[in-house]
Amino acid sequence: MRRIVFCDFDGTITTEETFVAVLKKFAPELSAKLLPQMYARELTLRQGVRQILESIPASRYNEILEFTQTQPIRPGFVQLLDFLEFQGVPLVVISGGLRGMVETVLDRLVERVHGIYAVDVDTNGSHLKVISPYEGGTELVAKVEIMSKYPAYQKIAIGDSLTDLNMGLQASVIFARDRLAEYLDEQKKPYIPWDNFSQIREHLVKMWK
Repeated sequence: MRRIVFCDFDGTITTEETFVAVLKKFAPELSAKLLPQMYARELTLRQGVRQILESIPASRYNEILEFTQTQPIRPGFVQLLDFLEFQGVPLVVISGGLRGMVETVLDRLVERVHGIYAVDVDTNGSHLKVISPYEGGTELVAKVEIMSKYPAYQKIAIGDSLTDLNMGLQASVIFARDRLAEYLDEQKKPYIPWDNFSQIREHLVKMWK
């Protein structure tokens, strides 16, 4: 594979931080306590997200998916998919959030992405139970481990927050916005700022000429 694009979901494909909004809505007290610790990197994503998710009653899972359904997709995403398909470049979605949320929002677009990696949950008990085959290090979804499954000479990453930092540090090219841009500034890692997917598509058109 010559090129591949890895794309975050929450706050990247969606215009809002959907997963964080879910945590705040369905576990407000624990989220208020743990989210600031995660952003300050005093508590790992792996520990914090698991604690919050597993405090939510399993009976509320369908409510979570209903809450997610109305989340808008950031402008230009479908056109970026069109361009990547024309170029023969796969796009893989890697989310630190819930697979059910990703699939609900993407809907028919699920068929057009090469793969989706996210957190699964078991809803058979009294509370949600996290299932994450790619858990590792500080992350509930170890994005770099997933990237390593796809050998390519150019790995492009698109993200917006702390869950994308390790992915961004490993990528050949990183498109970053919001908190991710700040974290990359701290790490002195060059990145391309972006706000919508049309800007990314235009940049790739020039880069791949």
